Amino acid sequence: MQEKKTSVAAASAAAGLNIHKEKSRILRYNTACTNSVTIDGEDLEDAKTFTYLGSIIDEHGGSDADVKAWIGKARAAYLQLKNIWNSKQLSTNTEVRIFNTNVKTVLLYGAETWRTTKSIIQKIQVFINNCLRKILQIRWPDTISNNVLWERTNQIPEEE
Repeated sequence: MQEKKTSVAAASAAAGLNIHKEKSRILRYNTACTNSVTIDGEDLEDAKTFTYLGSIIDEHGGSDADVKAWIGKARAAYLQLKNIWNSKQLSTNTEVRIFNTNVKTVLLYGAETWRTTKSIIQKIQVFINNCLRKILQIRWPDTISNNVLWERTNQIPEEE
C-alpha cells in the first residue's frame, strides 16, 4: 500500500499536485493488512467508510446504506412533484417521462459504485414499482402484475 501511495505521490508531484495529509484517509477493502501508510512521516488515518461522489463506500464493499439513502432522496424528489402526479391535465406518458428524468435519475445517481446484489436490485425495483403504481393511480386492493405495470408505463425492469 505504501508503494502505491509513493507512486501516486510521485506522479502527482510531477504534475504539480500534492496529497493533502489532513484530508487523506485509508480504507482497507477486504484485506487483513494493517501496515500503516505515511505521508511525510505522518501516518494516515484508517477509515471504516467514506463518501465518494455522494456515495457511501464501506470496508466490506457493501452498498445497503447508500442505496437506502438514495431511495430516501428519490422519495423526497417524488413527493416534491405531488402536484404533477395528481394532475388531470398531463397524460400518463408525460408523467412517466417526468418520473424518469426527475426521480429515477436521483435514485440511480452514483449507482456505478454500488455492488449490485439481488437484494439491492429488488429494493430499487420495489421503489420504482410503487411510484409507477401511484402514477397510474392503482390503489390497494386493486392490483396488476409487474409485467402489466411495466408494459403500461413502457419501462424496463431494473434487472435487465
